[in-house]
Amino acid sequence: MTQVDESTAKVHYICQTYVEQKPGRDGHTSLKIGKQFQYSTAAEAQNRAEREAQSEDCAGADAYMINEDSGSGEVGSPSFLVRLGSVPETDDF
Repeated sequence: MTQVDESTAKVHYICQTYVEQKPGRDGHTSLKIGKQFQYSTAAEAQNRAEREAQSEDCAGADAYMINEDSGSGEVGSPSFLVRLGSVPETDDF
C-alpha cells in the first residue's frame, strides 16, 4: 500500500499466540499460530499478548497492528507493538 487515504483506511489491532508443534522427522520443534484476537485499541491487544504469553501452553505472543485499505481490501505489513517469548522471525509474515 502506498499512500493511504485516511477515509478508506482501517486499522486492526491483533493479538496472536503461538504454540510449539512436536518435533518432526528432522527433530526440530516449530511454531504454529494458536489463537488470534482482534481489538479496537493497541493497548487492549498488547495487554492480551502479555497475559497469553504467561499461559503454560503458550510458547509466545505478538501484538501488532495492520492497516487495511477498505476500498481494495489490501493489507499492509504488520507493525509490532510487542513480541513475547518464542515468536517467528518477522520475515515469516
